[in-house]
Amino acid sequence: MRGGARPRPCPGARLKTINPPRALVTGGAGFLGSHLCQALLGDGYHVIAADNLLTGRLENIAHLRNDARFEFVEKDVCQPAEWGPLAYVFHFASPASPVDYAKHGIETLRVGSYGTFEAIEAARRSGAKFLMASTSECYGDPLVHPQPETYWGNVNPIGPRSVYDEAKRFSEAVTAAYRRYHNLDTRILRIFNTYGPRMQIRDGRVIPNFMWQALRGEDLTVYGDGGQTRSFCYVTDEVDGILRLARSDEHAPVNMGNPAEFTILECAKKILAVTGSRSQIVFEPLPQDDPRQRRPDISKARRLLGWEPKIDLETGLKLSLDYFRKAVHEASNPAA
Repeated sequence: MRGGARPRPCPGARLKTINPPRALVTGGAGFLGSHLCQALLGDGYHVIAADNLLTGRLENIAHLRNDARFEFVEKDVCQPAEWGPLAYVFHFASPASPVDYAKHGIETLRVGSYGTFEAIEAARRSGAKFLMASTSECYGDPLVHPQPETYWGNVNPIGPRSVYDEAKRFSEAVTAAYRRYHNLDTRILRIFNTYGPRMQIRDGRVIPNFMWQALRGEDLTVYGDGGQTRSFCYVTDEVDGILRLARSDEHAPVNMGNPAEFTILECAKKILAVTGSRSQIVFEPLPQDDPRQRRPDISKARRLLGWEPKIDLETGLKLSLDYFRKAVHEASNPAA
């Protein structure tokens, strides 16, 4: 820091008297945000979910709204707001699927910049702990495998995926800067492919796309030769890791994902087996900048948090099947 300036401490000792403690979750009506809200309520928090419903859905939080400790605020988190005293701010607001951030590229960049500043300022005003949801996309099409947190990535800053990749990388820079200059108590979570109930179907991500096609008896579309790899973490494992990180004292980025690696073709075959579908697999050209491999090195999460996923892919797909069956039925029969 220039001139040897010392970080300015944040106020916040008064937060210890808040009962129950209050947590703000931006993007709280999204897939992962809604599961986080549910877990925080289970831990005794008063939870404020903020979401403009661009990609979030009220159905995801309908079961929470009778809890007096849960508030939903329909709001663009890029705009200033006063949230009152907070113990935690979890910044999860962002389109996260390829379909969504391709359609809403500018909004994705805005929430990763203006939205991050607004969320982290809310934490600074309260002296709250701040946790931002980053992504494995920060590693781009990685040249190091598996990916440790020390890897800086191989990202195309102007490609079609850059609106998401660079928004998250910028959010990490903001978070690190507030830690450095304001001594804010921050966490950076790098989320690898996560799946489970409440995902949007047909959102461009592997599992919901394959589930949609398999349950409708359509051909499963595999891009390239299907040899590119992904690592899939079931949502309850992911949320467990998020809460462990939030309670920890770690400020540098932490990978959170399942290190079991599958090719896209293997994943398609598992979904055919779990659904009992007789769909065929067809191959299409690989999209630009689609990562060839993706697998987290979770040594740090194991060492610092005592965390590793418990649910294997086949079990997680079975746990998700009823949700996807219902979602596909409703989307296929909107008048029903």
